Amino acid sequence: MRLNRGWLIVLEGIDGVGKSTQCRMLREYLEGKQVPVVQLYEPTHGTWGKQVRKILVEGRNGISPEKELDLFIKDRMENVELNIMPALDDNKVVLIDRYYYSTAAYQGALDLDPNMILEKNQAFAPKPDCVLFMTLPVEQSLERIKVSRGEEPNEFEKLDYLKRVQEIFNSFSDDNFVPIDCSPPLNDVHKSICDAVDRLLQLDTCAS
Repeated sequence: MRLNRGWLIVLEGIDGVGKSTQCRMLREYLEGKQVPVVQLYEPTHGTWGKQVRKILVEGRNGISPEKELDLFIKDRMENVELNIMPALDDNKVVLIDRYYYSTAAYQGALDLDPNMILEKNQAFAPKPDCVLFMTLPVEQSLERIKVSRGEEPNEFEKLDYLKRVQEIFNSFSDDNFVPIDCSPPLNDVHKSICDAVDRLLQLDTCAS
C-alpha cells in the first residue's frame, strides 16, 4: 500500500455487464489477500441517491436531464465526503460500482455535454487510480438483464439509449482505463480483473 492514501478502483460499463457481481468477487479476493478494502456503489442509498433510485424504478416522469445530473452530483459529493475520502485516508482500497464516468455517459446520452459533466465531477471527486472498463455488446447485456432479473429493462436500460451510452464510454481515453471483456465465463472475467488489480497493487498473481 502507498503511504498517506489508499487506492481508488472503479468498475464502469453499461448495465448488464456484471459490474456488481465482479465488484463483490474482487472485494472477496482482496479480503482473502488480507488487503484492507471497502466496497461502495453509486447511486448510494443516501439522501440524494434515494431520489436517483426512485427515478430508476418509476421513470423520469418529466424530470429534466439537468435536474437528474444535479441529483447524481449531490449524491457523489455526499459519497466522497462520508465514504470515499475517509477510506482512502485510512489507506484502504476503495472499490466503487459506478462513478462519474457513468454519469457522464448516461447523462451525456440525454444530450448533455459529457466533458462538462466530467469537469464538474473532477472538481471535487478524487480521480480513480484504475477504471476497470467492462465491455459487452449492448444486445447481450440487455439479454443478461432480462434473464437475471426476470423483468424488462428500466428507463436507463433501453436498447437505443444504451447504445448511445456505450458510444460515450468508448470515447473516454485515459491512462487509468483498463478494458475488461465481459463475454467470457464469469470466472475468466474475474481473473482478468484480478490480474489488472494485482499489477496495480503489486500483489501476487490471481489464482486460476
